[in-house]
Amino acid sequence: MRVFLAATSLHPAYGGPAYSVSRTATALATAGVSVGLWAADGSAASTPLLPAESPVQRLSGSEAYALQEFGTPDILHDNGIWLLHNHRLSQLASARGVPRVVSTRGMLAPWAMNHKRSKKRVAWHLYQRRDLARAQVLHATSEAEAMHIRQLELGVPVTVIVNGVDIPGLDPVEGDLPIAESDGSVRTALFLGRLYPVKGLPLLIEAWARIRPAGWRLRIAGPDEAGHRAVVERAVSRASLDDMVSFAGPLEGPAKGAAYLNADLFVLPSYSESFGMSVAEALAHALPVLTTTAAPWPSLEDQNCGWCVEPTICGMTEGLRKATSQTAEVLRAMGVKGRKMVSLEYGWGSAARQLVGLYEDVV
Repeated sequence: MRVFLAATSLHPAYGGPAYSVSRTATALATAGVSVGLWAADGSAASTPLLPAESPVQRLSGSEAYALQEFGTPDILHDNGIWLLHNHRLSQLASARGVPRVVSTRGMLAPWAMNHKRSKKRVAWHLYQRRDLARAQVLHATSEAEAMHIRQLELGVPVTVIVNGVDIPGLDPVEGDLPIAESDGSVRTALFLGRLYPVKGLPLLIEAWARIRPAGWRLRIAGPDEAGHRAVVERAVSRASLDDMVSFAGPLEGPAKGAAYLNADLFVLPSYSESFGMSVAEALAHALPVLTTTAAPWPSLEDQNCGWCVEPTICGMTEGLRKATSQTAEVLRAMGVKGRKMVSLEYGWGSAARQLVGLYEDVV
């Protein structure tokens, strides 16, 4: 089986899709698939998310050049929609008779469709609906995402295969700055992800300002996108939270692992998530999670390892009130349950086997 795997970017700063596509490539190669990995920004050639010794073939250049270098694949698997490179890949697959699988990555969810709505309406009518209708299968990472796709009535099968997650060791990790007093008198709630409107950070700041939990501080880590960090910083200053809220910037490698391990609670106040890679990573680090019902993680409450609240100020306020009122022992026990859950249900090997089965069915 030969698979051409395409992405928008594989730079760590691109967030969850960069990690999940890179890990998917590695898992498929481990399962015996010949994988060619390409990114529109050329980052496949240098991404640190792919091991240096990986058998995955790193491809660069234009879409057409990369396909020529790799040779005719059995499957072209594209990740993402809307952008011109996605359209060109659709055209190339159609012209060459290559079956195409598209992972929509949450980009057909209501929030995403309404964001920059006018531009997307034009793209939808010019090429995007037709490109999706020409795919052999559309891939979703949650049932909620699949429901949004099916509502568009594209006439294409939709399959759900969840992302995997790395399960790290829990030994202390070097590379992060201390974020709490050594005696544990201050506990840390962590947000780690892109600083972008869909993540709901102003909502989180407003909720935090309403309760100002004693003995807690909020740490916001991740790359700025579209200048949104300045918006969040202004919200922090207006709420007089500068002494309780800090910004860490992008974190990678050991520093990222240390941020999870040094926190007591993970918070994702998102308005829309197809999977929520950061939720899975936090749970893998034995960190309980507070997120919204816009993220596909109802199992948090089912397994008693976190909370799901409405993506509103009232919902997030009540969620923070509950989470920050728990003792350290209770939070640690919830984190252990979350780690056990993702260890059992979200292995990359399982995700790769399901994808291989999907590819075989398509071929």
